[in-house]
Formats: sequence, structure tokens, C-alpha cells
Amino acid sequence: MADRTELLASVVKAYDVRGLVGEQLDAALVRELGAAFGRLVRDAGRVVVGQDMRASSPELAEAFAAGVVAQGLDVVHVGLASTDQLYFASGALDCPGAMFTASHNPATYNGIKMCRAGAKPIGQDTGLAQIRAEAAQQVPDLDVAPGTVSHQDVLADYAAHLHGLVDCSALRPMTVAVDAGNGMAGHTVPAVLGALPLQVQPLYFELDGTFPNHEANPLDPANLVDLQAHVLATSADLGLAFDGDADRCFVVDERGEPVSPSAVTALVAARTLAVQPGATIIYNLITSRAVPELVTELGGTAVRTRVGHSFIKQEMAERGAVFGGEHSAHYYFQDFWCADSGMLAALHVLAALGEQDRPLSELMAQYERYAASGEVNSTVSDAAAATAAVREAFADRAVSVDTLDGMTVDLADGAWFNLRASNTEPLLRLNVEAADATAVAALRDEVLAIVRG
Repeated sequence: MADRTELLASVVKAYDVRGLVGEQLDAALVRELGAAFGRLVRDAGRVVVGQDMRASSPELAEAFAAGVVAQGLDVVHVGLASTDQLYFASGALDCPGAMFTASHNPATYNGIKMCRAGAKPIGQDTGLAQIRAEAAQQVPDLDVAPGTVSHQDVLADYAAHLHGLVDCSALRPMTVAVDAGNGMAGHTVPAVLGALPLQVQPLYFELDGTFPNHEANPLDPANLVDLQAHVLATSADLGLAFDGDADRCFVVDERGEPVSPSAVTALVAARTLAVQPGATIIYNLITSRAVPELVTELGGTAVRTRVGHSFIKQEMAERGAVFGGEHSAHYYFQDFWCADSGMLAALHVLAALGEQDRPLSELMAQYERYAASGEVNSTVSDAAAATAAVREAFADRAVSVDTLDGMTVDLADGAWFNLRASNTEPLLRLNVEAADATAVAALRDEVLAIVRG
């Protein structure tokens, strides 16, 4: 392990902790992070901790808990959990929480997503910077009686809570193909969908943090191929794919074609506005422009924000927004403590499909107005220089350029693209939207030629 201060600077990201196990994260460092977190939330009295199926998660969660109890707080360990299940526990138990997961990252990684009571986000400006600074100094144990560690299974309560938020009473019998990607959806899907009139066709439900079948990152089209084939092979009405910690959900229609997360955002926004007219809907700056257009047409207020769960949650709380969606298939719900839940989004899609007779492709057509590239990643040695080169190349053609998050360039024909550095990986991410697939491909290739040049 390298110098502690340097390590913490490398693993404490904009809104979570993430790093290579053994090289960047080990039990000793994580114990210090737990102690610093305990100091930050000391008045809460207790902390809830959950973990995913990665081989390193039990040891790291135990080390974190040791740091917390040394500060005099109790720990409630909920064991194996999806990230949104941990958020549920934080909300239901009204206490801060820590989830051990590296989401879609490879098996060699792990991380921590932390929140205050009620699943309120902790980011750089709301506690992470303080946690990093104090962990670097090795937080002293308090001269008080240490807290205790107890264990509580909240899976059934989590499922019941979600069922209470989405009315599935009109659901017709359907077949649903689900790719859990050997991640935590293999744990949560049976509990949530098992009570509904659905025939679930499981794929890769075995919990395995080595991800033997494919990466647990459905944002990459290559990782949807198995589900697409599974939908066709099982004659399913739709397919659902979850990432490693199951807080994101991707949808595939009955033809095996991916449904864009922006279209899912628009669908859930429309369902929400039907119940709460005039409500505020959050969308991030990479989401399709179809989302704010539709929200405005339905009488709602659309608010654009930067990428990242802590930013979205904060914006939702400040604006009183009822729902928020991201291009990456994170979906946020006011009635779920403004936290994100892929499973809750899946229930909305199932309810919308199951209460009428059209296939999913026809149902979603009204929400797909433009063509998009999806997220295209490039590894570059100097992200700032590459971004500056792109800005210079488009200087004469840009109608507007903003830097809310990375760089968003609007063009005269209505096309736009966003180029931004990842907060968790050494990547530059490109998203393009235009009138049709040909225009998207041309603009995408032009930008990539500069970025990778």
C-alpha cells in the first residue's frame, strides 16, 4: 500500500469510495474510513451496513464496522444487499448507511457508497472530503464504550415497500427475462417479482463477484447480448438487466431491442405527472432532450442537472422533485427518500406494460424521439487537452457551449454532444444525440477522431 494520503486522494471520488482491493483498499484503510464516517454521523447513534457478493466485501464491511463501533456507534448489518436495499434500510431505520460495492467495476475493485439518515447523499462537499482528511490522520478511538454490531434481514420489508409504491394490481400475466449478471439482482429479484403474476426467466442469478459470464455493466451493449438472445428464446414480453449492485436497470423489448434509459425516464415521468400534475422532474444533461420536451408538454417542470447520484439527490431535495432519471439507468424517487432504485423503475415499466395489451416496443415508441449514440468511452492521457481540442474544432459551428458537467455542445440542426471525464475511471465519455442514426454516427465519429487522434 502506498502513502495513506495519496491513497485516499485516489480512492475517494466525487460521490463514493472506489479502488483496487489490496493495492488501494485494504481492511486497515477501510477501518479508518469507518472511524471517520462514525465521527461525521456520531449524533445518529447507529449505522446500517450492507455488502454485495464480491469476495472482498465481507472483510471490508467488517473492518468498516469496527471503525464505526470504536466511535461509540452501533452497527446494524443487513448482510447481502443491493444498493437500493441499503438505501431502503437507511430510510426505514432512519440512520446513516454504508454499502460495500464497486457497482459495475471489475472483480478486482471494491468501494463504499455512504449516506446520512434517510438515504441523504454524502459527496465531496457534504462529508466525503472531511472523511478523507480525517482518515488520513488516523482517527483516534473515542474514550467511550464501543458500539455493538447486530444483524437484521430487511429483504422482505424492502420488497413490501416497493410493492406499496407501484400499483401492480392490474398486471396481466407476463413472461420476464432477467439477467442478474451474477450480481445482487439474483438476490432481490425473486423477493420483489416473485409475488407478481410473472413468469421470471432467470439468467446468471448465481451470486459470483468474479462475474464469470460478462461484466455487470449493462450500459455496455456487449453485456446485453445474452439477455437479448434470452428474451427471444423464452418469448418474453420484456427483458430486464441489472448492474452488479442492482441499483440500475436496463430494459429490452419483446423484439430483443434495447430501450433507452431516456425513454424509461420519460415513461416514469409521464406516469408520475398523471398522479401529481405540475410536479418537478429532474434529468441529467446527457438524458435525451425528449425528456424535458415531454415533461413540459404534460405540464410538469423539467430541471437539468449534472451527472451523479449525490448531485441529483441534492437537486431533488432542494427542488421538491418527485422523480429524476439519468442516461445511465439510475432512477430516483421522492417516495424512496429521493434515492435511486433500478427495481422500482422496473416495477413502473412492468405496471405500464401489464395494464394494457400493446407490446413494449409499441408502448415505448412515443418516448423515443431522437437517435443517440449511447455512452462511448475513450482512454486518453490528457482529458482536458482532448476536450479543449474538440471545443476548438467546433467553435464556428456551436450554437452554445456549456460546462455544467464536462462540455455540452449544441449545434444548429438540433444535434448535441457531451464530453466529460469519468468520476470513477480514467475515461473520457462521449454522448451524442441527433435526428437520426446516420447523423449520430457522423457526429460521433467526428468527435472521436479528435479525442483519439
